Amino acid sequence: MSKTMIEFRHVKKIFGGRTVIDDLSFTVKEGEIFVLVGTSGSGKTTTLKMINQLFVQTAGDILFNGQRIKDYDLRNLRLEIGYVLQQIALFPTMTVEQNISLIPEMKRVDKEEVKRRVTQLLEDVDLDPERYRKRYPRELSGGEQQRIGILRALAAQPPVVLFDEPFSALDPLVRAQLQDLVLKLHQKFKNTIVFVTHDMDEALKLGDRIGVMKDGKLLQVATPKEIAQNPANEFVENFFSATVGKNLYQTEVEKVVRTGFGVSAPSTTEKLPVIPRTASLDEVFQQLAEHPILQVVDEHGQTTGWVDRPSLFKYLSETVH
Repeated sequence: MSKTMIEFRHVKKIFGGRTVIDDLSFTVKEGEIFVLVGTSGSGKTTTLKMINQLFVQTAGDILFNGQRIKDYDLRNLRLEIGYVLQQIALFPTMTVEQNISLIPEMKRVDKEEVKRRVTQLLEDVDLDPERYRKRYPRELSGGEQQRIGILRALAAQPPVVLFDEPFSALDPLVRAQLQDLVLKLHQKFKNTIVFVTHDMDEALKLGDRIGVMKDGKLLQVATPKEIAQNPANEFVENFFSATVGKNLYQTEVEKVVRTGFGVSAPSTTEKLPVIPRTASLDEVFQQLAEHPILQVVDEHGQTTGWVDRPSLFKYLSETVH
């Protein structure tokens, strides 16, 4: 069984008399990618920032590697936690090499070892070390700057790395590439990652487990497959279907049937509403909001299968990666 790297025990956070996090309890296992997802104002970033104590909890305990965070020296705690921000926060007067080297040098890592790490990390993200190590942030694209931000967080080899919506300002193609990069680097370094996003697609792609937040509370903590197949409540179900369904609007329902994710013929003798096999999943979700099951037909009116909401959730959960 994996050991617990981070644990929240009945944590509360109050800002200006308003409770923004209320009785929050969950664990993050060593080596997993744990994604906190929710709409704006749900409390996910506040939760993340309590891990490295940028925000201090009002009540409750947070444990880091089995020890209460309040018992850590704050500087030493933060040296053990990598941090990738939403705003690209490279030091503009430092070169790429200097930015990446900053934390290892603060931890007094040998200079030759630091140089070796910089070279290896740049190679890991497909940036030629000789071309990039002496460049300044202003000479990099947004995607390249965020790559360097990730490398800076990894350079000191911290056991935990926090990601605060790091890709939200980037275009979809670069965003997808950086998501793939996170998975690649996690496979190599095996860090524990806590990743915050408002995008369920991103959560499903990256997370070993996902915590869905609303109004300072965790509504569900589960694997992507469990959330897809058994959403805890209507909010989680709608959040999942609205995000993934929208992004898969070009997927035809026939593909769900053809790949074996449809349901068996219902026993009812009542006439079921029909939908053409060329209908998009977005259209199917709309119809299923009014009917529990739909009959899929071809252009000749012949039945090709049946679908319901659980069958679509299962299809999406199995194909999202």
